[in-house]
Amino acid sequence: MRKLSALLGLVLAAVLGLAAPAAPALAATTAKTVSGAGATGSSASTKTLVLYDYTGEYAWLGEDYGMMATNLVSHFGAWTAHPVGTYTKGELEKYSAVVYVGSTYDEPIPTAFLDDVLSTSKPVVWLYDNIWQLTARSADFATKYGYTWKGFDVSTVAEVDYKGTALTRDTRNLAGIMDYAVYDSTKAVSVADAVRADGSKFPWGIKSGNLTYIGEIPFSYITSNDRYLAFSDLLYDVLAPKAAARHRALVRIEDVGPDADPAELRAIADYLSSKKVPFTVAVYSRYRDPKGVNNNGKAEDYTLRQRPLVVSALKYMQSKGGTLLMHGYTHQLDALNNPYDGVSANDFEFFRAHVDANDAVIYDGPVKNDSALNVTARVTASRADWLMAGLSQPTIFEPPHYAASALDYKTINTLFGVRYDRGLYFPGVLSGTTVDNRVAHMVGQFFPYTVRDVYGSTIIPENIGNIEPEPFNQHPAVLPADLIANAKANLAVRDGVASFFYHPYLGTSYLKSTVEGIQSLGYTFVSASSMTTVA
Repeated sequence: MRKLSALLGLVLAAVLGLAAPAAPALAATTAKTVSGAGATGSSASTKTLVLYDYTGEYAWLGEDYGMMATNLVSHFGAWTAHPVGTYTKGELEKYSAVVYVGSTYDEPIPTAFLDDVLSTSKPVVWLYDNIWQLTARSADFATKYGYTWKGFDVSTVAEVDYKGTALTRDTRNLAGIMDYAVYDSTKAVSVADAVRADGSKFPWGIKSGNLTYIGEIPFSYITSNDRYLAFSDLLYDVLAPKAAARHRALVRIEDVGPDADPAELRAIADYLSSKKVPFTVAVYSRYRDPKGVNNNGKAEDYTLRQRPLVVSALKYMQSKGGTLLMHGYTHQLDALNNPYDGVSANDFEFFRAHVDANDAVIYDGPVKNDSALNVTARVTASRADWLMAGLSQPTIFEPPHYAASALDYKTINTLFGVRYDRGLYFPGVLSGTTVDNRVAHMVGQFFPYTVRDVYGSTIIPENIGNIEPEPFNQHPAVLPADLIANAKANLAVRDGVASFFYHPYLGTSYLKSTVEGIQSLGYTFVSASSMTTVA
C-alpha cells in the first residue's frame, strides 16, 4: 500500500516555476468576484482582498496562484477575490489587508489600484511581477520606501534564510527573484534572504511601512521544508500580528481497511496511548481485489462487517484516543489499474492515473462517471458499511491519495464539511467560471495550519509527509529523520503544525522515532478535532 500525497506539492512544478511571459491583454470581465468564510476559529473582523492576474494565455495560472493565496488567508478570516483588472477605486479600504499575486509580466493594472496602494495605510502584500508599475506611478517611491527594484536575479538559489531557519528552494525554479537597490535600511527591511550558490545573499522580500513585497511567486515547486513556509508565516505579520507562537503536531494512521491486521492496529494504539498522543485512523470500509492480485488470481470483495476482529481493533483504537475518518469507500476504482493493480489502498478512487514508462505516476483527470451522484453513492455505501459494522458515523473525509475533481471536492464538502488532506485545485473555481479539469492546469497545495479552502471545506492539515522505507515511483525513501527535519523547518510558522501519516504495517519502531523526534522539537500532539474548533 503506497501513498502518493508527496506528489501533490509538486504537481506541475515545471509549469509553475515559469514566469508567465507578456501576452495580449484580454478583458477580465468573465471572472466573477468570489467571497468565502474564514477557517473555524479565525477572526470575525479580519477580511482579506486577494487580487490576481487574469489576462492572456496564462490567465489560468494567475487564478491558480490566486487560489493558493486565498486558501492561506482563509486561516485568518474571510476573503474576497477577483482579477486585479476589475479593481475599483477605494475598494481595498473595505478590507483588513490586500494580497496581490503578480504572475503575468506587464499585466494591465488599473491606476486606481496603484494609487490606492501608494496612499493607503492598510497592509499590502505584493508578489513578484509588476512592481515596476507601482514605482513608476510614484514620484518618490525610493525616498518613501527606502528601496527600489533592480531586476530579476536568475542565480541558482537553493536556500532562503527566514528568521534563522534555512528553508529550501528548488533549483529547477529558474524564474528568478527580484533584486533591489536599498537606499535606507531603516525603512526597507529584508523579510528573508535568498542565498546564491556562492553563499552571497540578497533580500528574498522587503517590508517597508505597510508594503511587503516578495520577489518571487512562493507557490511554485513547494515542498514540506520550502520557502513557502516563510510566506505562510509572513501572513501573520499582516493579518494576525499579535498571534502567539504555538507548535502542534498530528498523526494519522493510514489506509486501514477490512484487510488490516488487528494486531498491528492494537500495537499502534497501545504505543500512541502510552505517549498520550491523540491520533486519527483513515478507514475505507470495503476491500476489493477484483483480479485476485493478492489471492492467487481469485477475486476478493468484503466489508468491515465481515471482519469482526478488525472492527474490534478499530473500537480499541477509539478507546485509546483514536478518531476514525472515512478514507473513501473502496480506495480503488472498479477493476482498473488506477494506477497500479485495482487493489484497495493501492489505487485512486475519485481520480484517474497511470504509471508511465519512467515509473512516474501521471494524473489523468476525473473518473469517467464523475458526478455528484457518484460521490454521494460511494459515501452512502460506505456509511452503510460503518453502520452495519457497529461503528459511529465519521465526520471527517479523506479522498484516497488526496485526489478528486473540483466537483468531487464540492460534493464532499456538502457531505462532510471537513477534510484531512492536501487538495487539488483547478482554474474556474476561484473565478466562478467553467472549471478547467485539465491536469496540466491544476495545482496541489498543503497547509501549515487549518484553512477553509475554495471548495468551502475546513482542511485539517497534513504537511510533512510519511515514512517510505523504500524508494518508489521516482521518489526517494523517507525515514523518521526526514520527517523530523520537515517538522523542524515548520517551526518557522509561528502557529503552525507538523502533521504526518503512517501505515500500520510498518510496525511501531519508525512511529516511535518519528513521534518522539517531533516531540523533542517542542511540538505537542493534538487531536484532529482540536484543529476545527475555536482555539
